Amino acid sequence: MNQPKVQRRVGKYEVGKTIGQGTFAKVRYAKDTETGESVALKIIDKQKLIKNEMSKQLKREISTMKLINHPNVVRLHEVLASKTKIYIVLEFAMGGELFFKIERNGRLRDDVARRYFQQLINAVDYCHSRGVYHRDLKPENLLLDAQGNLKVSDFGLSALSIQAGGDGLLHTTCGTPNYTAPEVLKDQGYHGASADLWSCGVILFVLLAGHFPFEDSNLMTLYRKITAAVYTCPPWFSPGAKNLIARILDPNPMTRIKVPEILEDAWFKKDYKPAVFEEKEEEATLDDVEDVFKDSEEHHVTEKKDEQPTSMNAFELISMSRALDLGNFFEEQEGYKRETRFAATGGADELVQKIEAATKTLGFDIQKKNYKMRLENVNAGRKGTLKVATEIFQVSPSLHMVEVRKTKGDTLEFHKFYKKLSTTINDVVWKSGDTSDNNNKGEKD
Repeated sequence: MNQPKVQRRVGKYEVGKTIGQGTFAKVRYAKDTETGESVALKIIDKQKLIKNEMSKQLKREISTMKLINHPNVVRLHEVLASKTKIYIVLEFAMGGELFFKIERNGRLRDDVARRYFQQLINAVDYCHSRGVYHRDLKPENLLLDAQGNLKVSDFGLSALSIQAGGDGLLHTTCGTPNYTAPEVLKDQGYHGASADLWSCGVILFVLLAGHFPFEDSNLMTLYRKITAAVYTCPPWFSPGAKNLIARILDPNPMTRIKVPEILEDAWFKKDYKPAVFEEKEEEATLDDVEDVFKDSEEHHVTEKKDEQPTSMNAFELISMSRALDLGNFFEEQEGYKRETRFAATGGADELVQKIEAATKTLGFDIQKKNYKMRLENVNAGRKGTLKVATEIFQVSPSLHMVEVRKTKGDTLEFHKFYKKLSTTINDVVWKSGDTSDNNNKGEKD
C-alpha cells in the first residue's frame, strides 16, 4: 500500500504534528529524511519576532544552547531559515514534559524524584560552569527522553554571565512566580546561580509533594510567602528530603546551599551517578545565527507542502502518546486538559466535512487549511473567546487520528465543547472493536 506524501517539508526535514505552542513560536515533530532521526522543529515567524523586538532574545537563546553540550540538556542540531520563518532544529524528547508526569501521577516516590533532581542539578551545574543561567526552571521546561532521562529545555529567558551589570548581578525580573527566588522578586539584583538553585528546590518539593510549596490566588500574598519562605512539608517527606529542601529554600541567597554542598548531601548522594559525556572541542560560532536573519536567498531553506494529511507510522503514533499507551491514546476524553485526541474511521475529506458541520452548529467560526482547522466561538466565555485548533493525521487510508487542542479560553469550556463535538460525530469515532474498514455506527459504550 502506498503511503501518502508528507504534508510539509523544510529542507531535509519532514514536518509532522504540533507538539508545543507559545506566543512567538510553535514546536512541531519532524524527521530527518537522511538519518531517520526524530527532531523537534521550533518555528518562529520573522515578522512577529521583529515587530515585538525579540530578535536579540532569540539570538541569545540560540547562542546559549550552542555553549551547552550535556546529556541532560536538550541538544541544538542546527538553525535554518526561509524568507518568512526561522527554524531551530532540536533534539526530540519523546517522553514529553515532566509536568505531565506529575499531573498524571501526582507526587513521585522518593527514589524517582531523587533521580530527576540529580539529573537536574547535573545540568544546572554544567550550565553555570559555562556562565549560563536559565532563570525559568520549572517542570514544564524539563523534558524526558525515551529512557526517562531528564532534559532541560527552553532557554528563552536565559542569561549569560557577560550580561550582568557592573555589580556582577542580573537585574531582569523574569520566570514563573511560583518558582521565582525571593531576591528576583525584590528587584534589587541577583546572582543567576543562586536564583536557579531556588527554582530547583521548588521543583524538588513539587516532585515529592505533587503541589507547590508556595501557593496563593493573590499575587502579593504569594510574593510575601516566597520572600519569607513560608511553606509546610507534607508528613510523607523523609527527614533527608526535608533538610535538603530547607537548605535550598533559604530566602537569603548568601547563605543558601551551593551546588558543591548539594553534591555532598546524604539524601542527594544516594545512588547518585555523575553525568558521563564528551566535551565539545570546537568553540561555538554564531555565523549561522546571523545568516538566518539575512534576506539573501542563499541562506534560505526550501519549503514544500502537499495537500494531504500527515501520515503516521506505528512508532510515531506511540511516540506522540504521553503515556506511551495506545489505550490512553484513543480514549474519548482526558479530563480537563488543554488538548485531547480521538481516532476516527473513514476518509480524511469526509472527516473534515463532519467536523465543520458539527462545529458550525455549536456556534463556531471556522478557518480551514488543508487538514487543519481553526475554530473560534462567536460568543465570549468566562475567560474570553474560546479558540480551538484541530488537525487530522492519517494512520491508514480508512483510520485517522484527530487532535483537538485549546489555543485560547477556559479549559472547562473547552472540555464541554469537546464532549459535544465527539457526541455529534459519534458515527465516525473509532471504538474498541472497530476495524479500519468497518464503519461501526453502533452506540457508545
